[in-house]
Amino acid sequence: MHIMEGFLPWQWCVVWWIVALPCLMLGIYQLKKVLAADREALPLLGVTGGFIFILSSLKLPSVTGSCSHPTGTGLSTISFGPWITAVVCAIVLLFQSLFLAHGGLSVLGANIVSMGIVGPLVGYGVYRLLRDTSVNIYITVFLVTALADMFTYVTTSLELALAYPAETGGFVSSFILFMGIFAVTQIPLAIVEGIVLALVFKYIIALKPDILIRLKIFSEEKINAARSDI
Repeated sequence: MHIMEGFLPWQWCVVWWIVALPCLMLGIYQLKKVLAADREALPLLGVTGGFIFILSSLKLPSVTGSCSHPTGTGLSTISFGPWITAVVCAIVLLFQSLFLAHGGLSVLGANIVSMGIVGPLVGYGVYRLLRDTSVNIYITVFLVTALADMFTYVTTSLELALAYPAETGGFVSSFILFMGIFAVTQIPLAIVEGIVLALVFKYIIALKPDILIRLKIFSEEKINAARSDI
């Protein structure tokens, strides 16, 4: 997912920055509101940032010659929504580009759009769809996390295909090619990441369910039902 420095033409770098900046501004505004209303949300925010940083730093080689990694955005998406997640991802991606050579500064906008905006938006849509239904919390968390992960790579494939359409078949052919390269490792990774985050939520529900209730992440009734399953 980390598109490397200099890989995208400058025109596309500008386009993705234009897409990313309004989302980041909205996220900063929402973040200020959350922290002003409840300073106890700060530790959870720190945990979500650490989760994203660690998981998205685990670059795994792919048999297709590329590399893949988890995104770690599911916890932040469920806890704080997609716009605050975009801000957290922007900070993580900035540090990774500066200190780990994962991605780059010129392509930072594109990486923010894929991992910090589109993936979390898809995950958040699933979360809102299932939050007030009878679907088990852990299944909801799994689906949010796995789909946020997979759509990050769908978006990265889109970004690469737009920049480098194939000579035969154009954008569509290039998009299918990039998707195929990523899919080999990313689909299993997304499933594993979904399972891991469901276990993390099980831990939070067992030890600190009050913060989930206070932030209105899930209803008290659903959380109590989940606790009874532990």
